[in-house]
Amino acid sequence: MSCENCKSCEMNQETRIEFTKEMKKDYTILVPNMLSNHFKLLLKVFANEGYNVELLTNEGRSVVECGLKYVHNDTCYPALLVIGQMIDALQSGKYDLNKVALIISQTGGGCRASNYIHLLRKALKKAGLSQIPVISLNLSGLEKNSGFKLTLGLIRRLIAAMAYGDILMLLANQVRPYETVKGAADALVDRWADQLVAEFDAGKGFAKGALRSYMQQIVADFAAIPVDRSRKCVKVGIVGEIYVKFSSLANNHLEEFLASEGCEVNVPGLMSFILFKVDNRMEDIKLYGGSKAKFAVCKVLYNYLAGIEEIMIDVVREVGRFNPPTAYSHLRELIYGIEGYGCKMGEGWLLTAEMLELIENGYGNIVCAQPFGCLPNHIVGKGMIRRLRELHPESNIVPIDYDPGATRVNQENRIKLMLSVARENMGTAAAPEKAAEPAREPATV
Repeated sequence: MSCENCKSCEMNQETRIEFTKEMKKDYTILVPNMLSNHFKLLLKVFANEGYNVELLTNEGRSVVECGLKYVHNDTCYPALLVIGQMIDALQSGKYDLNKVALIISQTGGGCRASNYIHLLRKALKKAGLSQIPVISLNLSGLEKNSGFKLTLGLIRRLIAAMAYGDILMLLANQVRPYETVKGAADALVDRWADQLVAEFDAGKGFAKGALRSYMQQIVADFAAIPVDRSRKCVKVGIVGEIYVKFSSLANNHLEEFLASEGCEVNVPGLMSFILFKVDNRMEDIKLYGGSKAKFAVCKVLYNYLAGIEEIMIDVVREVGRFNPPTAYSHLRELIYGIEGYGCKMGEGWLLTAEMLELIENGYGNIVCAQPFGCLPNHIVGKGMIRRLRELHPESNIVPIDYDPGATRVNQENRIKLMLSVARENMGTAAAPEKAAEPAREPATV
C-alpha cells in the first residue's frame, strides 16, 4: 500500500537549483559577512577566478527580523542571522532576482555548517525566492555545481588570503590600543588589504616564499607605527562559536566596544579553526576506522596548512615586538587531559583550548560568545569555565549570550563588570599561582 499523501510529499520535497556554467558568466554571488578584511581578500581570489562576488554589509534589526520571519525561532542564532542577512539583501530591491546566487559553507559535520544550506533553501521557498541557486562551499563532495569548482590552485590561494587576514588582524589588535596617532593601525590594515588585492590581480603573493616576504613587510610596517607602551590596557580575549566570535553583526560590534573601553583585544584567527576541521577528519579515522587514502589526503592538506601557520609564527617572532599566533600543535597539547580529541561538534575542544591559549599568553580576561541554540558551544564554552578556573584561578571569564531577544546594553554591562574585575586585578602586587596542570603527552597527528 502506498501513502495517499505520497504525491504531495514528493511535490514538497526540496528541489536543488544547480549553479551552472552559464550562470557563472552573469550571476552575482552574494556572500554573508563574517570577517570583513579576511573576506575582502578571499573574495578577490574568487573574482580572479571569474566569479562575480559581493560581500553583504547590511545589518541592524531588519536582518534579525527577517531571520525570525523565515527561520524557526528554535534555530541557532548564527543561522538566523546569516539567512536573515541574505534574504534581507534579496528583498532590498538592489539585485536582479533572476541573476543572483547565494553561497554558504558546508563542512559535513553534525552542526550548523552542514545544515544552514537546507534551512536557507527552505527560507527562500517561504519567501517566494526558490529560483535562486544556493552554492555549497565544501571540501567533502557534499554538493557539486558545474559552474562552481574548488580546484587545488584555488584552495591554495584561498589559504594564502586567509593567512594574510589572520596576520593583519593579529597585528592591528596589538597596536591599536597603544598607537599615538588614532586610526594608524586601521589605516595600515586598509592599505595592506588594497596592496594585497593588487598583488592577487597580478597573480602574486600565494607561494610560500612570497607569503614570507609579504608578511615580513607587513610586520615591519606595524612595528614602525609610533606607540605608547606605557599605557595600561586590560588584555581581553574573545572566543566562542566561530560566526558570533568574528561577526560584528552577531556580537554587536564586540571588538569595537572593547576598544572603546581601552582594551587590547586578542581574537584567535581562522587558521587554527581550519586546521582543526582537517584534523577532525583524521581523528575520525583514528577513532572509528576509515579510508587510508582519505587520511593521506587530509594529512597532506594538514601539513600544508601547518607550514603556512609556521611562516606566520616565524615572521612575527623575528621582530620580537608582538605576540605570535599559537601553533595548532600546541593547542592540542594544552587540551590533553582536559577534553578528548573526539569532542569535535561545533568548535569542539578547540574552543576550550583557545581559552587555555589566551590565559597562557596573558589574556586571562575572556569573553565567551554564546549564541542561542548552539548546544556544543555551551558545553565546550560555558560548561568548561569552572574547570578552567580550577586550573587557572587567575582567569576572569564571562559568558555572554547572543540571541534575538538579548539587548546590547545588558551584554555590555556584563562585560563592564568583567573589566572592572580585570582592572582590580591589574592593581594587585602579584598574580595568584597557577594550579598544577595534568601531565601531558606530546600531540601527534
